[in-house]
Amino acid sequence: MSALATPSVFLDLLARDAAAIEYDGPVVAARVAGAGAEELAGLETAKRVALEVRATLARSRRREAELVALFETAGDLAALRDLDAVLKAIVTRAHTLIGADVTYLTLDDPDRGDTYMRVTHGSVSARFQSLRLEMGTGLGGLVAQTAKPYVTSDYPHDSRFRHTNEIDQGVGEEGLIAILGVPLVLGSRVIGVLFAANRTARPFARHEITLLGSLAAHAAVAIDNARLLQKTRDALSELRSANELVRAHSAAVERAAAVHDKLADLVLRGGDVEGIAGVVAEALGGGLAVVDADGMVTAVAGDAAGPAAGAGASSSELVATSAATGHAVRSGDLVVAAVAAAAEPLGALILSAPEPFSDVDQRILERAALVVALRLLMRRSEAEAAERLGGDLLDDLLAVPVRHTSTLAERARRVGVDLDRPHIVVAADAAPADRPRAHFAAGRLAKSEGGLAGSHEGRIVLLLPGDDPSGAAQRVLTALRAGLGNPLTVGAGGPKAGVAAYAEAHAEAVRCLSALHALGRDGCAAAHSDLGFLALVLGGGDPGAVMRDALGPLIDYDAKRGTDLLGTVEQYFACGRSLGRTGEALHIHVNTVTQRLDRTARLLGGDWQEPGRSLEIQLALQIRRVMGL
Repeated sequence: MSALATPSVFLDLLARDAAAIEYDGPVVAARVAGAGAEELAGLETAKRVALEVRATLARSRRREAELVALFETAGDLAALRDLDAVLKAIVTRAHTLIGADVTYLTLDDPDRGDTYMRVTHGSVSARFQSLRLEMGTGLGGLVAQTAKPYVTSDYPHDSRFRHTNEIDQGVGEEGLIAILGVPLVLGSRVIGVLFAANRTARPFARHEITLLGSLAAHAAVAIDNARLLQKTRDALSELRSANELVRAHSAAVERAAAVHDKLADLVLRGGDVEGIAGVVAEALGGGLAVVDADGMVTAVAGDAAGPAAGAGASSSELVATSAATGHAVRSGDLVVAAVAAAAEPLGALILSAPEPFSDVDQRILERAALVVALRLLMRRSEAEAAERLGGDLLDDLLAVPVRHTSTLAERARRVGVDLDRPHIVVAADAAPADRPRAHFAAGRLAKSEGGLAGSHEGRIVLLLPGDDPSGAAQRVLTALRAGLGNPLTVGAGGPKAGVAAYAEAHAEAVRCLSALHALGRDGCAAAHSDLGFLALVLGGGDPGAVMRDALGPLIDYDAKRGTDLLGTVEQYFACGRSLGRTGEALHIHVNTVTQRLDRTARLLGGDWQEPGRSLEIQLALQIRRVMGL
């Protein structure tokens, strides 16, 4: 045997993992060197054995690599927690292990009874990536139906399974020829199919089928674990949500209880509606307006511009709905809760609702409406009791003759009324149907001003501190007529001071009422000073005051400038309002008369020659002449 060609040379080739073609080199070299037949036969034998050893080593290395890769895949899949990540890892690892052109995975759809493309790797066709396979159609449908692996080296022409146009078009667009599919089996149920495919007619080896099947087994477990983990996550999420709801409900209950305690404490300490509104506005974080049964705002808290505007607009329907349902009603950014006692409407709470406005907030508002109703009923009871006391006292003060003056003063001091101060007596005529509401308003007004209110001789009578009877009459008219169905007429007398003087002031107020009715001025309010010369006709009037009211501006002007506008006006009326005769009587030019009358109009007003006004002025001129002024 030649020294250049010994069997040991193949050991060197094996050691450096030479390519298979290099094993022909020693045999060719020996043949060129003229080696004998026996030597060449020995080299051929050594080459064959070396190639077999090389193939065995290659299979061992490949198997080792596959096992390592499969082990690493199992570890990777076990570490994954997201289902999408699990599926993508399965397909990517299959592509690496098998070395196929395209790998993909389909999953069963129990709702539709078919399988659908879930994840692909190496695919370029959108049609292929969105395929759905009916059970028993295509290679994948057959694998899913039979739970067995199937392989074809020429899919387009393989007649072992049923073709459909949709599947064939997708496979054709992707350009796949050889396809291997293995089932993803979980227990006895197929949950999907794992595929490896090539774009050439290459058959898949047995070990590749086994390897893909092993990967599919791991993948099925991993998919199930991911699904179970997702269910666990969903359950934990639901548990967290439930826990948060419980905590939120507990916090809401504690918050509502705290507000209720504040309201109860406020009412027990004698707090008013304004205080209740403040507590509610602070708790709910919005502006609150409290309105009475007539829709008038009686209390505000917080930024109540919105609620107050809503109260003056169209809240009546919302209040009616709230009263009918017994719950607060929302419209836009306003929430309205009716305040009622049994079937009697007392008013409403109008809240500018913040965001968000929860059910707990609504219950707090509804509870506050009940507390306000309770407070209003308590206030009404207090007012009725005070009215009974004040009414009895007022009856005794206005009786003629007045008796027990010393005890009357003491009784008045007990209810906070000082009869030694000037007071005004106001009498009001109200229709029978309106009297209850008017009585309530009168009591509220008298309490706010530190006076008395009650009934006397069929009229509503108030005793109010002050020295302006005309202003008092107007205040009473404004306070009492709201919500009445008929006109309310008000007369005032006084001011008077001292227990024995109020009966006289009452008589004066009644005379004013009679005069207003006689003049057809029902629904008006007046004192003697408002009636002008009629006060003299009615008796009890001051002539000087009547004259001053009618001629005051002219008197002041003449006194300051030394003119005689009063004499000109008096002569003008005496001459039948003739400018010429007036000028002759005064020995002045008619233009001078005109100028003086123009000045008079500027001082007395443009209506000074109207019939009613001119009558007052002429009467005042006569009083001035009689009094010698």
